[in-house]
Order: sequence, then C-alpha cells, then structure tokens
Amino acid sequence: MDQQELIDAVNQIMPFGKYQGRPLLKLPEPYLVWFKSKGFPESKLGRQLALIYEVKLNGLESMLMPLLQEENR
Repeated sequence: MDQQELIDAVNQIMPFGKYQGRPLLKLPEPYLVWFKSKGFPESKLGRQLALIYEVKLNGLESMLMPLLQEENR
C-alpha cells in the first residue's frame, strides 16, 4: 500500500447505507465490525473499508485525522 491509497481511503465518502455521505475514517467502529462479520465487498470500497477497520482496531484513527481533507472534517 502506498501513501496515496491511505489518503484516498481516509477521504473516501461512504456511498450508501445509514452512514452515506461520511468519510470512511468517521464511520463508527461497530459499523465496521459488522461489515467485517458479513464480509467486506469485493471492490476498491471493500478494500478501503477493511483498511479503515484495521486502523480503528489498532487505535490509529487520531493519527490519521490530519489526512482528512478540509471538506470532510
């Protein structure tokens, strides 16, 4: 994974569901845990969700907050 992939994942907007319109980094951890239990989609979005799940699981969310683009804060 390169730096741009991480920045893209942090700023990706959730395109559907209860949290539609939120950056993936701001999704609640229980929602990501639910996705993990059901299986992440087989797509770029699924890979990004899995990455953000790992970020939150390891307590790295606050470290990545500065990567959020201004319109996503």
